[in-house]
Amino acid sequence: MLFKSEIVTQASGSIGGTTYAHNSSGLYRRARSIPVNPNSAAQQAVRSNFTSLALAWNNVLTEAQRTGWDNYAELTPITNVLGDPLTLSGQQEYIRCNAVRLAAGGTRVDVPPAIPGLAMLTPPVATISIAAGTISVAFTDTDDWAIAVGGHLKVQTSRFISPGRNFFKGPYRNLLAVDGAVVPPTTPVTNAANAFGQSVALATAGQKCSLRYVATNTDGRISSVVSELVAVVA
Repeated sequence: MLFKSEIVTQASGSIGGTTYAHNSSGLYRRARSIPVNPNSAAQQAVRSNFTSLALAWNNVLTEAQRTGWDNYAELTPITNVLGDPLTLSGQQEYIRCNAVRLAAGGTRVDVPPAIPGLAMLTPPVATISIAAGTISVAFTDTDDWAIAVGGHLKVQTSRFISPGRNFFKGPYRNLLAVDGAVVPPTTPVTNAANAFGQSVALATAGQKCSLRYVATNTDGRISSVVSELVAVVA
């Protein structure tokens, strides 16, 4: 739970039976609900990755590597939901970066990044076509993740939502991953799979789908998360 001031001018999270959140009108409160936990295969995979990374931090990394991740985290603050800077621990940063790599089909990076800060990601642009039954993602093939073996772009998608929605928080599912190479991958990349289990061919023109992107460089650094709401075309 995060909040500012005694009269709660800014808040995010839950306390007791009340959840604080934001919409287009500002701050609101609602009764806290217990999230559904279907324990899907995707959830199990994510939890398994987190467990393996926590074990690697304790049992595989050297003390010098752990210190290096602490230093990287200190020099790479993130922004919390209230817009304030937040410094993670070295372990948190190690797991955060490597969880993206494993989800994208990459390998774990134990050596801490030598360069502080986030990786660069030029925002990709997606096209969703009912006629083709595909989601096509155009990316910048000169970004650092794209021009080196060990770089990856992870793409996630939401379910199809109504045309009137202009904001989507989650949940997301993995759609595809693009691997970097010395000879950059070809853009755009097209995927004929379903969006969050829903067939693109059965979508309605004008519906929207939220796509979320994050890149990981070969040195383990990840980019900021970039998202876009894409209107489905006939």
